[in-house]
Amino acid sequence: MSRADPLHFTGNADADAFLGANPLALLIGFVLDQQVTVQKAFSSPLELSKRLGGTLDAAAIAAMDPGVLEGVFREKPALHRFPGNMAGRVQEHCAFLVSEYGGDAAAVWEGAKDGAELERRLLELPGIGEMKARTMMGVLAKRLGVRPQGWEAFAPTHESLGDVDSPEALAEYQAAKRARKAAYRAKNAT
Repeated sequence: MSRADPLHFTGNADADAFLGANPLALLIGFVLDQQVTVQKAFSSPLELSKRLGGTLDAAAIAAMDPGVLEGVFREKPALHRFPGNMAGRVQEHCAFLVSEYGGDAAAVWEGAKDGAELERRLLELPGIGEMKARTMMGVLAKRLGVRPQGWEAFAPTHESLGDVDSPEALAEYQAAKRARKAAYRAKNAT
């Protein structure tokens, strides 16, 4: 699968195509993927690019006045449930990409020699924890063809966004995720 293939995470063909074609959009979607739906998190990078003049550029976002970027996130409809916090997190993420990868989001995975190095690189990204790093590993390998040696050891063993290859698969993934969460809550309630 090439980088230009859509990622069916939003239910919006334009946003899905943007995610598949733009590595920074994908990373920002993962940063935003908390306490909002998958669709909201991953459709927001396209909307952010529109609000910033039609493009996403890590260096430009990193250099923005934080108050201006927060205003962009707060503009109706807000890009996230917590627009102020997430504007700061996205800006921190972009500043790290500029500092460590020259602003090239794809360089995070393109230069990794093996799965362990790719996991380390993903975990270094601001706003990305262990669970997101594992999910990203699955997406990179299964949807984008990024498979450094040993990647399988770092990918999720359960159904994840990496398995989503159609709108129907997104619905199945979300149903399975709800069931896992319900089982976890039930197990820990006793």
